[in-house]
Amino acid sequence: MRDPTPRTDGYADLRAYAVLGDGRTVALVADDGRVDWFPVPDLDTPPVFAALLDADAGGRVELAPTVPFRLRRQYVVGTNVLETTYVTAGGSVRVTDAMNTGVAGRLPWSELARRVEGLSGSVPMAWRVAPGTVLGTASPWVQRTVRGPVLRDDGVTLTVRTLGEMTSVVDDQACTGAFEATAGSRHLVAVVGTEREPVVLPDPEDVDSGIDRTIENWRAWTREFHYDGPWGKAVQRSALALKLLLHEPTGAIAAAGTTSLPESRAGGKNWDYRYAWVRDAAYTLDAWIGFGLREEVHTAISWTLRTLREHGVRVFFTLDGGLPRGDDRAHVPGWRGIGPVVTGNRADGQLQLGVYGDLLAVVRGYVDAGNLLDADTGRLLAAVADEAADAWHRPDAGMWELTEERHYTSSKLGCWQALRCAVHLAERGQIPGDPDRWRAEAERIRAWVDEHGWSEQRGAYVMHPGSDALDASVLLHARSGFDTGERMSRTVDALRAELGDGPLLHRYSGMPAEEGSFVACAFWGVSALALVGRTEEAQAWMTDLLALANDVGVWPEMIEAGTGAFLGNLPQALSHLALVQAALTLAPALRGEPAPGATDPTG
Repeated sequence: MRDPTPRTDGYADLRAYAVLGDGRTVALVADDGRVDWFPVPDLDTPPVFAALLDADAGGRVELAPTVPFRLRRQYVVGTNVLETTYVTAGGSVRVTDAMNTGVAGRLPWSELARRVEGLSGSVPMAWRVAPGTVLGTASPWVQRTVRGPVLRDDGVTLTVRTLGEMTSVVDDQACTGAFEATAGSRHLVAVVGTEREPVVLPDPEDVDSGIDRTIENWRAWTREFHYDGPWGKAVQRSALALKLLLHEPTGAIAAAGTTSLPESRAGGKNWDYRYAWVRDAAYTLDAWIGFGLREEVHTAISWTLRTLREHGVRVFFTLDGGLPRGDDRAHVPGWRGIGPVVTGNRADGQLQLGVYGDLLAVVRGYVDAGNLLDADTGRLLAAVADEAADAWHRPDAGMWELTEERHYTSSKLGCWQALRCAVHLAERGQIPGDPDRWRAEAERIRAWVDEHGWSEQRGAYVMHPGSDALDASVLLHARSGFDTGERMSRTVDALRAELGDGPLLHRYSGMPAEEGSFVACAFWGVSALALVGRTEEAQAWMTDLLALANDVGVWPEMIEAGTGAFLGNLPQALSHLALVQAALTLAPALRGEPAPGATDPTG
């Protein structure tokens, strides 16, 4: 048992959050029982519950004892359903939180269900459902109907469903209530919502039983999940987090569940990650293939190819497969007053050469899992490979979406990966084209990297020619097969010496002074160490990293070295993916078997 995490000016520490979801949206619930982030009905819908970014007017769903308490929480094993036990001087209760799913998949509406079971004694409880101003653009209001009050907010309609004896009060903009939980009692508070369509009013008993159905639905999914290795609990938790970020209506993978959580306490580095990056689809596909998850693999590849056909090679897309628009700033304070709060992402339209490697790696992984491509897809991908064979000569924004275009080493390696994957696919009869041309161009890229990307003085691959700056994204190309030898091993050491802080690692030179450490970079380092044969060091690094997770295994984009505070958007797909890939790479090495990704992808 522990005390709830203290709030600062109404804002919870980011470590305090667990995440719920239903395949369309997510809800972040802090350990004090407040849901501070809950877009309805989709992840990228303007959020009616956004106290995460505006503590005063953002809106939240509250449920907690009204007297001092201590708590313990965990997910129900194999699920994304959260159980929190609150203990007070007078008794104890268990709160079970779920984003309910239906009999045959996700519900056509959003249903946040919160069950309260009295365990011992007597505990006074209170709840509040108060939508906010939709990031300073709307005013919520209560409409009294023949079926009871409904809450309306910028096209979203919400109803509150309750079970058990309680008092309820409805005012102009919120619904509140209170009850006494005693040993053996059961109460329910649920929020049901839709956007610009009729709203259903489910029977509270059905909502309550829906929690049990949701638990079983999640367990049915995890029964299909296969992983034989150490750190099984952490790996499964990350797989479940990634499942929450799969936008089931389309198959897109959201980069994170939130927008505008700061990467730096100084502000200015706040981004909207409620979009689908091709890179994340590639890494997710790789992970799900490793877990034996067939449906998710096909969903991810279908989304990738569908958006490619419609829009061509781009860095990221909206969750419905469309093109992003520019970023807008909201007139709200941001988490703990650290702005800006943005909708949209300025990286749209950037040239990032690494996307060629990500895209061809997605397809290569799909084919190597025993699947076949159709003729149209084969022709499309051959054209992409031809494009990569020319584009590698150009400067770009790099993986880190930088404003200054340069000849970044990791971008050239992405094109190398794309061409080698294209050769692999062509030799297996999956795509047409001239594999000799792609093979020759890949060798030219290797020669370029050997000449311009390696610095013997630094003992590492450098960020770009003419610089001694280091870039942790190079670590990804141990897994791509470019280098699993001495140079990569020395690069890992150089990166840890300059960019490391304990087990953590920053993105590239100069960043330790500007932002938190990037969680994924450290897990990439674990994978690279395993692939260069330093298995025991990789195992120790992995163990140290896993100790930095919060109590329910949710990972953010960044962690502040020294304090361990979470920074950046969460849950962050890339962080969870890097953890999973590190485990999938290291587990075979610990058994004395070849690690996946340890050889050239044409092998």
